[in-house]
Amino acid sequence: MTAQPTNLAGIDVRAEIERLRKERNAVILAHYYQKPEIQDLADFVGDSLELSKKAAATDADVIAFCGVKFMADTAKILSPQKIVILPDLDAGCSLEDSCPPEKFKAFREAHPDHIALTYINCSTEVKALSDVIVTSSSAETILAQIPPEQKIIFGPDRHLGGYLNRKFGRDMLLWPGVCIVHEAFSETELLKLKAQHPGAPIAAHPECPPTIVDHADYVGSTSGILQFAKTFPGDTLIVATEPHIIHQMQLALPEKTFIGAPGADGNCNCNICPYMALNTLEKLYVALRDLQPRIEIEEGLRLGAKKSLDAMLAMASGTVGKGDLGRA
Repeated sequence: MTAQPTNLAGIDVRAEIERLRKERNAVILAHYYQKPEIQDLADFVGDSLELSKKAAATDADVIAFCGVKFMADTAKILSPQKIVILPDLDAGCSLEDSCPPEKFKAFREAHPDHIALTYINCSTEVKALSDVIVTSSSAETILAQIPPEQKIIFGPDRHLGGYLNRKFGRDMLLWPGVCIVHEAFSETELLKLKAQHPGAPIAAHPECPPTIVDHADYVGSTSGILQFAKTFPGDTLIVATEPHIIHQMQLALPEKTFIGAPGADGNCNCNICPYMALNTLEKLYVALRDLQPRIEIEEGLRLGAKKSLDAMLAMASGTVGKGDLGRA
């Protein structure tokens, strides 16, 4: 269970986090979708896998991952010798929830001639059942290396899989999961916003449905969208992903204007990830104090999941041949 921040009256939470960071020899990671106050005190801010890789390269004894559980799990898979804590263990993911391991296993067994190309937003168990993990940054590079005749299962995000199918002319069999945040964007409201800012390009995450992606001038991962924000020639950008990434854009480019794409009524907070929002400074303090909630993964399961992650890292770097893919 997640330790609840009680009896914190009179405590300078930020100062205590700084003290515990040093005392525990901890590295604090914050995903782009975390609240600005968490991003601002993190050692690293970024995409989920990149954060885990950076943490693995440090000499820290403790990884405090301000993100969601599959991200903290990935950090533990890559750094089994380190203590990995998550401020709120209930910080889950709708994509992970959409793909229970037992159902995914049955789905794989029903399609034995398919390999499983699986988005990193899934459980450790599903990673262990997969052949290659992909991120939104690496998916195109990896898919381009798989022969067109090879049948593929892609999950759990049907929007990302559909985007890849359309771009590469593939016919991957898609698991029907969606991200509740990216599903919430409204095409009608987006077009209204575009009409108000006719010169502003749209940057969208590929987890968005086609009705949003088809209007985008740039489609890519959160880090890719951030890079686009730094290079596009205009002064206003419409951003169709979780809006907390705009904090990093504003820090890097205070002279530009960034507008979050709207939800269904044009004014709701439905595009804020409710799972990411569970993490707070108070919960981070308690997690560092108690070294709980702690991520634990059985070693056989960890190695099974690491195999598919290693396949991704090798393919993303171009060190795996097309004929080297095997069933998980």
